Amino acid sequence: MNNYKSLLVDIEQHVATVTLNRPEIRNAFNDETISELTSVFSDLGKDDKVRVIVLAAAGKAFCAGADLNWMRAMADFSYEENLADADKLAQMLKTIYECPKPTIAAIQGDVYAGGMGLVAVCDIAIAVKLANFCLSEVRLGLAPATISPYVIRALGARAAQRYFLSAEVFDAKKARQLGFIHERVSEDVLEDTVAALCAKIVNNSPNAVKTCKHLLHEVAGAAITDELIADTVKGIADIRASEQGREGVQAFLQKRKPDWLTTN
Repeated sequence: MNNYKSLLVDIEQHVATVTLNRPEIRNAFNDETISELTSVFSDLGKDDKVRVIVLAAAGKAFCAGADLNWMRAMADFSYEENLADADKLAQMLKTIYECPKPTIAAIQGDVYAGGMGLVAVCDIAIAVKLANFCLSEVRLGLAPATISPYVIRALGARAAQRYFLSAEVFDAKKARQLGFIHERVSEDVLEDTVAALCAKIVNNSPNAVKTCKHLLHEVAGAAITDELIADTVKGIADIRASEQGREGVQAFLQKRKPDWLTTN
């Protein structure tokens, strides 16, 4: 794994932990952070040793969005430079969202602006009870455009209408009620809660988990057409015939562990 300036990366027992490591500026991201996140999630997605990826953060805040110094520099960019810069952020979000490995956001503090996008592109989000959330862009005369496809899906269109326009801060309890996070826990059990969830995912068939991620992306929000039904029929037939599909069923019938739990 490469040496990163704004991230810490650790891999242990099939779990990769990517930690945002700019606590002095509330883990706000700049072009370097965007490039590093794109690179690390691309690499981890291809690593057979990795079965789940945790996105965590150092310090009191999870992510405060864009680095103000970086934003200040962008103010002098040409329109074409702004397009190119925004595309890099969009590609980072897409890389995390489409990562074939399950991703978990371990949210130990506040999440603002672009940080909301980082949470939204992860498959599962667990936050401490004291975490606050905010789509603050309109306060600065901006809009959460690049993160919007993911945040609207994770937050829900109706709730997004309110929080995109008001820039209100809402707490973890509200985030849980809206479905933006899956669980809210005490600060002292966040690490254990995430670890227990990772252990469950690691026990599952890596191929089946990858297939489920693809299925979720393809089916969510899609019209139930004959074409979609045919695709799902093909999907179950393909995975039944796959090596891990056959092994999993045989292991269950023979009351033994499947080989993905007995080999590294």
